[in-house]
Amino acid sequence: MTKTIKLNFVIALGATAGLFAQESPSLAETASATPEQTSSPSPAASAARNVPLRFVPPPMEGTISLGIFDSDDKLVRVLHREAKIDNFTIDENALRTTWDGKNDAGEDLPPGKYRARGYLVAHLNVDDAGKVDSPPSSASDHTSVKLVPNPLVSDTRSVVDVSVGFDSKGSFLETMDGLPLATISEGTNLVRVVIGKDGEKAADVWQDNGSSIEQFRVSNIDKMMAFDCGFFELK
Repeated sequence: MTKTIKLNFVIALGATAGLFAQESPSLAETASATPEQTSSPSPAASAARNVPLRFVPPPMEGTISLGIFDSDDKLVRVLHREAKIDNFTIDENALRTTWDGKNDAGEDLPPGKYRARGYLVAHLNVDDAGKVDSPPSSASDHTSVKLVPNPLVSDTRSVVDVSVGFDSKGSFLETMDGLPLATISEGTNLVRVVIGKDGEKAADVWQDNGSSIEQFRVSNIDKMMAFDCGFFELK
């Protein structure tokens, strides 16, 4: 029997160029949140590294994944993963969040230019199709997904390459640069996961735990929007 798991998948926080980027925040704007520091800096120095990010959410229900990228376009922090709207501070006509200047390991990153961008993924379904002998030869480690145009931003991206990542908690769709987008399953002890498109609106995922291979069908995979919060300076 096939079981259906509904996912609130958010892929694109539509952001306009004037609403999200850091504008060298003053201490009065940022002193309310002081991140932990390994080198015990002064409170003023800690507050100055807080980067306020504001963006206009795209007109589609779903969840939001937002990443911070360095000047080499390398993902250095997963700031939000499959987040709901209420995980953000709601301002007038925008959502707001804060980055503390750290990477995913909790280490302070050097001053410089960074960028925030992400995706909103809407109401994807994951169907467990059961065990199979092996994935088809056409299965790969990634596939391309056509994005829904975001009417609120002038983002030229029309497709995104996605792969399937896995960890001790299960498998998940992610971008090729490592930003998680949506959970597929909570399977454990995975050793290999591959994916294959089935038309424009669905994809099949096969995950191997070393003793058996299970297939999942991800539908409405085309319901994704990209957003870009632009560049900003970390002090």
